[in-house]
Amino acid sequence: MATLIITEKSSQAKDLRAALGERFGRILPAEGHLLRLAEPDEVDPAWKRWSPTLLKPDGLYPTKPDSGGNKAAKLQAIQAALKACDHVILATDCDREGQLIGQEILEHVGYRGRVQRAIFTAQDPKTLRDAFAKLKPNAELRPVYEAAVARQQADQIFNLSLTRTATKTLLAPGARGVIGVGRVKTPTLAIVCLRELEIRNFKPEDYFEVVATATVAVGVFQMRHAPAPKDRIKDRARAEAIAKAADQHRGPLSVTVEEKRQAPPKLYDLPALQKTCGQRWGWTADRTLSVAQELYDGEGKKLITYPRAEARYLAENQIADVPAVVGALTRLRGFAHLVEHMDVARPVIRKGKSGHFCDRALEGVSHHAVIPNVNVLDDLDSRLVRLSDDEKRLFALICRSYLAAVMPDYEYRQTSVGMAVPLDGKPIPFRAIGRIPLKLGWKAAFASADSDGKPEEEAEQTLPPLTDGEAATLSDPKVEAKRTQAPPRYNEGTLVDAMQNAWRFVEDPALRDRLKEAKGIGTPATRAEVIKGLRKQNLMGADGKWLTPTPAGLQLFETLRAAAPALVDPGTTALWEMKLDEVVTGRADFRAVIDAIAGEADRLIGALVGQRGPTVDLGVPAAKGRFGAKRRSAGFASPRAATTAATAAPRKRSRKAASATATDDATAATAKPRRARKAKAEPAVSAPDIAPVAPISAAPASAAPRRKEPTDKMLAFARSLADRKKIELPPACLADFDQCRQFLDQHAR
Repeated sequence: MATLIITEKSSQAKDLRAALGERFGRILPAEGHLLRLAEPDEVDPAWKRWSPTLLKPDGLYPTKPDSGGNKAAKLQAIQAALKACDHVILATDCDREGQLIGQEILEHVGYRGRVQRAIFTAQDPKTLRDAFAKLKPNAELRPVYEAAVARQQADQIFNLSLTRTATKTLLAPGARGVIGVGRVKTPTLAIVCLRELEIRNFKPEDYFEVVATATVAVGVFQMRHAPAPKDRIKDRARAEAIAKAADQHRGPLSVTVEEKRQAPPKLYDLPALQKTCGQRWGWTADRTLSVAQELYDGEGKKLITYPRAEARYLAENQIADVPAVVGALTRLRGFAHLVEHMDVARPVIRKGKSGHFCDRALEGVSHHAVIPNVNVLDDLDSRLVRLSDDEKRLFALICRSYLAAVMPDYEYRQTSVGMAVPLDGKPIPFRAIGRIPLKLGWKAAFASADSDGKPEEEAEQTLPPLTDGEAATLSDPKVEAKRTQAPPRYNEGTLVDAMQNAWRFVEDPALRDRLKEAKGIGTPATRAEVIKGLRKQNLMGADGKWLTPTPAGLQLFETLRAAAPALVDPGTTALWEMKLDEVVTGRADFRAVIDAIAGEADRLIGALVGQRGPTVDLGVPAAKGRFGAKRRSAGFASPRAATTAATAAPRKRSRKAASATATDDATAATAKPRRARKAKAEPAVSAPDIAPVAPISAAPASAAPRRKEPTDKMLAFARSLADRKKIELPPACLADFDQCRQFLDQHAR
């Protein structure tokens, strides 16, 4: 009998054929998920009608062959090959979703032969050959598969049930649309809304600092009185009094000189890359992931390891690769100067959680930090010429991070100077600080001083030689007026960071610690798509690079926070993600996790049904189809069509991002990563009971009878708009169809 190798995508199959030939067996690619979960009404016909109902079957949602692209043909090819083989090797991506993509096919067809797993984090020939030399029994990955099943099933139950409930209970009268609720998306919206409310409610305060010139025997420098935030000077008269006391004051200096060292920053995982690229170059999170993906598996590139990394450490067995990587990188023109700052033959290796190589920190983690691919170093030049400008920029950043990690510490001499100025019997401290680099160390790897991302404690300056106890005279004191600043809005990179560090939004110390282990909400592969989905659903917008909630997004947040606060609590969803991690480590049964999340969804459905707060207007005009306009002009041919459009991804995107966005995005809570099907092929998600659009007649519009009075829904929507915008509803709108229509067209934008 034969052996069949199943890959996740065609590029993997091509790389495997180049690396292995036919020695292990036939190689066939999937196209991401070849299977989907059944739609709710395929399980229970009563679920076709949208209502506040928990959509949980007695067992699990069954899988069905997916359509779109070449999925059907590829599934048929794999099924036929499985009948003729007794040995399967899964060579999909080595994470939770990759395990699901391969194993769900075997489970669906009932395959019972021997199954092994190839584990790899890069797709160059050497890595692939090494992986196939160390195949593992697939049974060892069973917990990973079960965690993926739990995620998929729970997302379907939770997202679809709560999306339907929210749409039926929260949508403004007369409005069209689908209010998407997702286990990651809704808390992400909450993070942005909380920051927006914090900014809007922020009241700036004026405060004052005093700066004076200090003169010593060998020079001058600036000293400043700048109390900590809790002790800031709010009274200008007080600041003026301090300045007056400082003028011509002479006294001894307290001088402390310390030699300090600073270790290099952690290596990059995907969220850290997205944050850095957003801050430095204004990249969106999706752009960063797209460029990194091309560096990872682009034709003739494969220059970095797996980009969707969720750890900032390397395995300790990768220490052996350091000399080869450093040697190859420092031979490149851009990094050749670094040999002056390090011993290339003896790089600095830092182990443990305070360093960069730590096996313990990688326990339960699928992918280590993003670094240059050690297996292509002998062919760098030919690969680098294939890179675009963005790819060159990102690859250089990853290389600098790796080089910095194995370079010596940054060493410097810090001089802290203090002087007490007496006022009303109390000492008023003036300070100055200076730092002199001694050994640049890892900072030489970066082109700018902000490489470590940490702000300096206070302004520094070059100080003259000083001795402790030396006398100095203060002169020319000035009062500087300052004002507190509101916190900045999030950009996509900093929002990804906030999603990863959701523990910051929780006060309970024990829960904070657990959320750190859970690594926040979403995954490195999905966060960019979640943000994109929020923007396309008109729940979040952008002001330049800054993200802001729309009025609809803020209203939805406020409504959910009042009715079902767990839905907008990042801590709740982070705990659910941790439950999936517990499945992977064998500490929880996957069915119990599904039941627990379904139970929580059922409780939240009851909370939403019972709420009596304001409704949500998604900014979409009332049902135009009923008033003679074309059905699609409102953008809502069906709830799935509306929500698919709202979360449509760019043509080129990763399989992982598409999968997780679909399952989290409540607009397509049952969706798998597949091409959108025509609305008529998806009756399972149509909702004729949600303000259905009247069929369009083939006759000219002029031939259709026109109503003289506005409909009840038109009036309800008009009153809602007038009340919300605090404008008067013209009396004519109450009796005349055209007048009401004009009012809606003018204000429902």
